[in-house]
Amino acid sequence: MSEHGSGQRVLDPMEHDSARQALLDVRQEVSKAVVGQDATVTGMLIALLSQGHVLLEGVPGVAKTLLVRALSAALSLDTKRVQFTPDLMPGDVTGSLVYDSHTSEFTFREGPVFTNLLLADEINRTPPKTQASLLEAMEERQVSVDGVSRPLPSPFLVAATQNPVEYEGTYPLPEAQLDRFLLKLTMPLPDRRDEMEVIRRHAAGFDPRDLAAAGVRPVAGAADLERARHAVSGVAVEQEIIGYIVDLVRATRTAPSFLLGVSPRGATALLNTSRSWAWLSGRGFVTPDDVKALALPCLRHRVALQPEAQMDGVRVDDVLGSILASVPVPR
Repeated sequence: MSEHGSGQRVLDPMEHDSARQALLDVRQEVSKAVVGQDATVTGMLIALLSQGHVLLEGVPGVAKTLLVRALSAALSLDTKRVQFTPDLMPGDVTGSLVYDSHTSEFTFREGPVFTNLLLADEINRTPPKTQASLLEAMEERQVSVDGVSRPLPSPFLVAATQNPVEYEGTYPLPEAQLDRFLLKLTMPLPDRRDEMEVIRRHAAGFDPRDLAAAGVRPVAGAADLERARHAVSGVAVEQEIIGYIVDLVRATRTAPSFLLGVSPRGATALLNTSRSWAWLSGRGFVTPDDVKALALPCLRHRVALQPEAQMDGVRVDDVLGSILASVPVPR
């Protein structure tokens, strides 16, 4: 570790490699508990490196909760889970003032948002007021109660889940709130081989409530994440890559199937996540393939289909795929 003239910490190559290997080891640890979701685990690591939040979408039973718990165990981070329901109040998430009869004063009782990894289960089942309180904490990384701001722990990541097949009794997040999530990761059903491995593990006595027994152990921590973030900030991005990102984003705004295209915040998110992926891949520069790899998870929740496109069964990912195929790639 050294310092340049501004006093900023500069990591040497060996520290880069050490931090990278620690995070790559995390994927191996999580796979001891969760089968066939390597892409989702990588997406979560990219979100942590980019200091963003994740929207997880998948049918019930694909191990969304287990994945977050295993990730926090491998990273030696604190985690909490909140089941979002129609009667959940903002204070149930952020915390509230509680009257202490012994001191005759109000004291602040922290809510579950005061953690490192928060699983917000079925976020679209709670009313907009409670949704907004969580999203404010995500954006500001602090909670303000009675005029006092209380910072949230670092690192801090919200993994909010949505059920893609059941919308009765839900409050869908509006586009402006969806745009606050860095990535939208879809967790597919496992293929036959992976599903057989899941059943085999359970037949052998696997208990999802006991990660230690499954062999999941801490292999990285907050210090590794901090070193990794410093390293990611040094990943080079050429002007041609910036132009490519801008061209992709602008193409979503003129696509006939889209009612709403990607905002400049989405372009910034694509840049940041591409740098994180390039660094995890062992490179000090971003390539067009890095941008392509993150385009779908980074942009799919920032666009809205035209009503007629929805009626025709058009999928957002298919339209984005056509844009990726049509926008010229820098050489």
